[in-house]
Amino acid sequence: MRVMILGADGYLGWPTSMYLNAQGHDILAVDGLNKRLWEAEVGVQPLLPLPTFQERVKTWYDISPSDFGRAPKVVGKVCDVATNPSYFDKLVKEFEPDAIIHYAEQPSAPYSHISARTCVDTQRNNVVSTLNLIFSVLRHVPDCHIIKLGTMGEYGTPNIDIEEGWLDVIHKGREDRILYPKRPGSWYHLSKVHDSHNLEFSCRAMGLRVTDLNQGVVYGMHTDETWLSSGLCTSFHYDAIFGTVINRFLAQAAVGMPLSVYGSGGQTRGFLNITDTLKCVELALENPSESGEFRVFNQFTEQFSIRELAERISGLIGAEIRSVPNPRVEQEDHYYSAVHTALPDLGLLPTLLGDDTLEKMYATVHKNRDRIDQSVLLPDVKWKQ
Repeated sequence: MRVMILGADGYLGWPTSMYLNAQGHDILAVDGLNKRLWEAEVGVQPLLPLPTFQERVKTWYDISPSDFGRAPKVVGKVCDVATNPSYFDKLVKEFEPDAIIHYAEQPSAPYSHISARTCVDTQRNNVVSTLNLIFSVLRHVPDCHIIKLGTMGEYGTPNIDIEEGWLDVIHKGREDRILYPKRPGSWYHLSKVHDSHNLEFSCRAMGLRVTDLNQGVVYGMHTDETWLSSGLCTSFHYDAIFGTVINRFLAQAAVGMPLSVYGSGGQTRGFLNITDTLKCVELALENPSESGEFRVFNQFTEQFSIRELAERISGLIGAEIRSVPNPRVEQEDHYYSAVHTALPDLGLLPTLLGDDTLEKMYATVHKNRDRIDQSVLLPDVKWKQ
């Protein structure tokens, strides 16, 4: 297939580009390079040094496997989907994608709470990029399958089971099927809810086909393709703005800091390995939604509380655990039970979080501990200023 990947320079976008190309798909990799600017703005950088976007594309072209019978093809284009809709429209028209995978969003809840400006920038980038995508598809490739990376954070922490996107309700004797009510916990997560509603409307009113992948927290730093060269590594963040909790705990352990648990640590979320992200996207790609169908998959494999993760890492490495004041406005102890059956039904075989995975990740983090900036490991962005 011809697959366009938006946000192709990112933590998930770049491994997805290589992985799908290795499966034989032609890839148009598009990125506005905004994430690198946001990182520079807040003074953080990935643990492993990253080559430029175009250097990554060239490295992959030079060494990628070509056992699918022809020269590999990943073309990289720099385009901000939110602010340059005319150029993006041109790319869609010329490439005529069978599917578009949309990662091109500001991905950090803490970043969206730094200031009014970062909140507005997050919402503008995320909502407008999705709207520009919708209208370019409508104009040029209305049968194209849009695969959108959503987040489990859209749901919040309701006191009932979380279904996969939709909820069957009976109210005053009448029945209906509605989008599952969303109670997001940050400006960032709220922008993703707007995306979901805009995409659902585009399916219902305009006949588009969309799969919304409500993804849990991703961990991991390598895929089969990133191991091929140091020039193909992905952006492993450990800081309190762009880093996720497992990455941050491993970095703290590597430099001898206590593992900082926000509040009680009872916050429970869904998690998955980065290699499973690639498999989930591939399954969605190979099994597209129907015309007019807005399909939601809850994309995670396991649930953990923050304290459970801290205790596992502490037990392996011997790190101290320390509770710190929670900078977020969130429930710290709550019910959490989310359905996630659609992707296993399509064939996903989960990669579970074993001690061997944590140990391998920690070995790489510890080897590069001199690159860890300890000043960015503790939270300094608060939901309530």
